[in-house]
Amino acid sequence: MTAKVRPDFVLVQAVIAGALSFAHLHDLAEAAGQTGWKAWAYPVSVDLLLVAAWRRLRTARRDRSAWTWFVIALTASLGANIATAGLLDLADVPAWLRILVAGWPALAFLGGTLLVHSPAEPAAPAQPVEESAAPEVETHRVDEPEPVPEIATPEPVPALPEAPAPVVPPALIDHARKVATDHRTRTGTDIDTATLRTRLGIPEDLAGAIVAQLA
Repeated sequence: MTAKVRPDFVLVQAVIAGALSFAHLHDLAEAAGQTGWKAWAYPVSVDLLLVAAWRRLRTARRDRSAWTWFVIALTASLGANIATAGLLDLADVPAWLRILVAGWPALAFLGGTLLVHSPAEPAAPAQPVEESAAPEVETHRVDEPEPVPEIATPEPVPALPEAPAPVVPPALIDHARKVATDHRTRTGTDIDTATLRTRLGIPEDLAGAIVAQLA
């Protein structure tokens, strides 16, 4: 499938203008005494200087040197177009024009060298972007133990009042003494609370109180 070719009228116009300007520069250089291949080199030199200045202007709009050489090359091209339009007798070229044409190669070389090897304007420094403050995040160190909550110490329970010691009748103490004496005679040991409680058939607290009095 072939692509359709769409003519670019601007490009066609540019080719026509370049060809005419090229021919006018050749005719002017030949009329100024530059014959043969030298007459064809002059339009090439003018066009190259014009292109170099234009390329420099595309990257550095405020470069005064680029604007200067662009105007010089454009003036040379327009001057040749006007001079060869019948305003100048090409059979009798004035001396100043011969000198200008003869000195053009050195001037074009100087302009091309400056355009190619001159440093470009430094780019404007980028504005620093303010970093948004990061939210503070509360962190805990792993090696630090977490605080243990304090445990309230329970208040001591008040002690219950001691029960009063049972009152032992003297007769019961005398009887218990006889039982204790009999127990010591038979066993060789003092009677204990449990044995006395069993022998007398009395409560344990009463038996304890009697044993304490018999000791």
